[in-house]
Amino acid sequence: MAFNVGVLKETSPGERRVAMVPRAVELLSKLGAQLWIETAAGSAAGFSDSEYEGKGAHIADSPQAVRDKAQVLLCVRIPHPSLVSAGQILIGFCDPLGQPNLAQEIADRGATLFSMEFVPRITRAQAMDALSSMASIAGYKAVLLAANELPRMFPMMMTAAGTVPPARVFIIGAGVAGLQAIATARRLGAVVSAYDVRPAVKEEIQSLGAKYVSITVEGGAGEGGYARQMDEESIRYQREQMALTLQEQDVVIATAAVPGKKAPLLITKEMVHRMAPGSVIVDLAAERGGNCELTRPGQTIVAEGVTILGPLNLPATVPYHASQMYARNVVSFLKNIVKNGELNVDVADEITRETLVARNGEVVHPKVQALLGVVA
Repeated sequence: MAFNVGVLKETSPGERRVAMVPRAVELLSKLGAQLWIETAAGSAAGFSDSEYEGKGAHIADSPQAVRDKAQVLLCVRIPHPSLVSAGQILIGFCDPLGQPNLAQEIADRGATLFSMEFVPRITRAQAMDALSSMASIAGYKAVLLAANELPRMFPMMMTAAGTVPPARVFIIGAGVAGLQAIATARRLGAVVSAYDVRPAVKEEIQSLGAKYVSITVEGGAGEGGYARQMDEESIRYQREQMALTLQEQDVVIATAAVPGKKAPLLITKEMVHRMAPGSVIVDLAAERGGNCELTRPGQTIVAEGVTILGPLNLPATVPYHASQMYARNVVSFLKNIVKNGELNVDVADEITRETLVARNGEVVHPKVQALLGVVA
């Protein structure tokens, strides 16, 4: 028995991605789903209504028409609760640890909410890991932003006018975004070094051709392969050692983040002032408060000759490929809750259980319950 999947035009400011692309519509069909997508929902990402229709999707002329048809709503960012109907299943990014009240409002509407942020980092869930997909894009784009701002060229060049030395790039944090930043900076010809509080990533950094900067901090690794939140003494010691490294860099790309927490402050105002004029800092943690003390989310500022970028939602600036990657992630996720052509939310399944935030009028995820003060 077929079920209907709906996709609305994204309404968050600056959001150009779409949750489904024409190429992935056939994958939905194989699950027994029919797609209803709001007209022009994919236009900002480069996908026309005719492309969707050519793959068998139905074009709806209003958000209400989509909501009336859909048992499942696929979203990049979960829409305002007023756009959600009782009994619907929502799948998308909802920042459950940063905005737990949104999860409560969705629960109050009687909808089932799955958070793509909570996809566990296990082998079986790799194809669903949208956070990693988007982080990879952010790491790539961060290097391009830095290259554009830097008053130098990245590669070494031997010219009739002399030899141009390569730019020196330092990556803070070697998660998915950091590793992609390393690879991209290396492809552009920079001399790259990197640091992470988790010693286990040293080999990954070196495998990409970057130098591993050793700054000893005890117990930097946390749950699920992410960094943990460090105590103030560890952070102070880390800053002291890092200050010496920053003085030698042309570009610093900061990617350090802890899920659900304010980003660790790693680059102080004093450290920035000691960097060479013309240097560039790209702070990918800007949305969480920033790794740099001078970062202003969504802005570019100059302090003592150092340019500091605080970009927001970088994946939305590459919407075509970001949407393609995300669509494959959400289709893989949906496949996990479809059995014999029918929707089946089975909490005995680890992926389903870990990503389920709201169901039957209640917030059910323990971490979100704790933030809301709900007693399980």
